[in-house]
Amino acid sequence: MRKVVTKMIGLILILAAAAIGVSAYVAATAGRDIVLTHDGTEIDADTIESLKSVDPQCILVLGCSVWADNQPSPMLQDRLDTAIDLYKKGAAPKLLLSGDNSVPEYSEPDCMYQYALSRGVRDEDIFLDFAGFSTYDSVYRARDVFCADRMIIVTQKYHLFRALKIADALGVEAKGVSSDQRQYTGRYYREFREVLARDKDFIKCIFRPEPVFLGEKIPVDGDGRVTHLN
Repeated sequence: MRKVVTKMIGLILILAAAAIGVSAYVAATAGRDIVLTHDGTEIDADTIESLKSVDPQCILVLGCSVWADNQPSPMLQDRLDTAIDLYKKGAAPKLLLSGDNSVPEYSEPDCMYQYALSRGVRDEDIFLDFAGFSTYDSVYRARDVFCADRMIIVTQKYHLFRALKIADALGVEAKGVSSDQRQYTGRYYREFREVLARDKDFIKCIFRPEPVFLGEKIPVDGDGRVTHLN
């Protein structure tokens, strides 16, 4: 029994080391494409020009929690504020708002749309992806449904490493802007979960399965109103 327990502990330690190693590899290789850690400071002209070096077709905003009153959570609000700032300064001509709408009573894209519209983004410049059920699905659909292979991705820094690694694996040229503007609750749980998420998406990037849903092509260089439900 002692030998069995020892072997089990050894196996657990090997698996844990492998998981941490893969996560660290993803962060190390994708970090070079993060051109700005946005901490509430002004996004200057030099930063905009460096982002425009990939000739981005859109700014992909990755969804996260929406509160019961259909208001964005602090993390989502910061992602939207950062993306809207980039849009208004000419970094890219369109916003692609991607999130979960798997049940009728919960819609991240709709919340994101209402917020962007209220902040002065032109209706026709907002594209909505209602099937962005995961980071992998959002990037895959941005490429295959919205025909975007050059983009800026906006989310918090811890999340950007994975998003940019997925983009690279799918042949999408992307730059990342982190939207960290405050301290968020649940940091340690989120960082632990992200290690597992990086491992999962690292494997996905090897096999490249299709997302849950695809659909007809809606080029992001057109009119975003075709993606609006109302």
